[in-house]
Amino acid sequence: MADRVSAAVLREPGGPVRVEEIELPPPGPGQVRVRLAAAGVCHSDLSLANGTLKHELPVVLGHEGAGTVVAVGPGVSRSAVGDPVVVTWSPACRKCWFCAHGEPYLCENATEAQRREYARLADGTPVHPGLGAGAFATETVVDATACVVLPRDVPLTEAALLGCAVLTGVGAVRNAARVAPGESVVVIGLGGVGLCAVQGARLAGAGLIIAVDPAAEKAELARRLGATHVLTPGDTLARQVRSLTGGRGADHAFECVGRAETIRAAWSTTRRGGRATVVGLGRASDQVTFNALEVAFFARTLAGCMYGSADPVVDIPALLPDYRAGRLDLAALVTRTIGLAEVESAFAELAAGSGARTLITFS
Repeated sequence: MADRVSAAVLREPGGPVRVEEIELPPPGPGQVRVRLAAAGVCHSDLSLANGTLKHELPVVLGHEGAGTVVAVGPGVSRSAVGDPVVVTWSPACRKCWFCAHGEPYLCENATEAQRREYARLADGTPVHPGLGAGAFATETVVDATACVVLPRDVPLTEAALLGCAVLTGVGAVRNAARVAPGESVVVIGLGGVGLCAVQGARLAGAGLIIAVDPAAEKAELARRLGATHVLTPGDTLARQVRSLTGGRGADHAFECVGRAETIRAAWSTTRRGGRATVVGLGRASDQVTFNALEVAFFARTLAGCMYGSADPVVDIPALLPDYRAGRLDLAALVTRTIGLAEVESAFAELAAGSGARTLITFS
């Protein structure tokens, strides 16, 4: 028997996000049902809502969440009823070529859950889970492989951020770029992911951490989380970075926005032989250009980074010692807490570039 739960539903790209009742069936083989405690509002949710990211519709948005397992389907052994879990949006199949070659974050089967019809609207229309998770709902059903069981001392409201923002931002620094102690870092874009990259750079022992964002109100938070300098974007950004790095440019730059101009800025602020890592997801129509001379002359590396090059099963537990010791501040990332009906106001803040992470909490 299906149960009715409340969910934030998008029926068409650019359309309104409405809280509706959906009929959620019991978990099937290899699935679990999770009662959500909290869900973070990520820029990828906005990109899905406005059509930048394509998705099957209608869809229950949300992919960064944590909650408690309330039911398990046949064949589930890795979690049990009552377990606190983080829901991850890119579960690895552990069987494809990428998984077999140590790149589970590129799993070719990870997006299959996005295409399944996992529930129904009140009128019987099939609905899909946003990025496979459907976390903007009081409850969701996901594959058991999409859940990472948490120790019971970790608050679920903070743990929700581990599912995307933290894995992506800290992972980009640790796993993709492998920032070494004493190296210099630029982080462009101080949303939830960018601020996690700042923290990741601090955890890695970076000597200079330059945070870049047009919103002046983010400067204090960036410094609190580890930035040594905060700059605003503009034509002189590369020159300012060079002045702080002995005239060379930074060893690493992390682009956490997903725009051609900020990708280009990350490249330009990086020293010869340095590395610019693109974390933000942008539009396919937004083209980045380089001239033929600079690519060889500067000998920089421009690399993409999907999901922090992370394996949630490994990386989430690895983050917990830093969290417990106070070195990884999750609570500071939450600049506003809202109810499910206020999702569109959170999207408006994201579009305006204000705030860090808005968190939906469920009673």
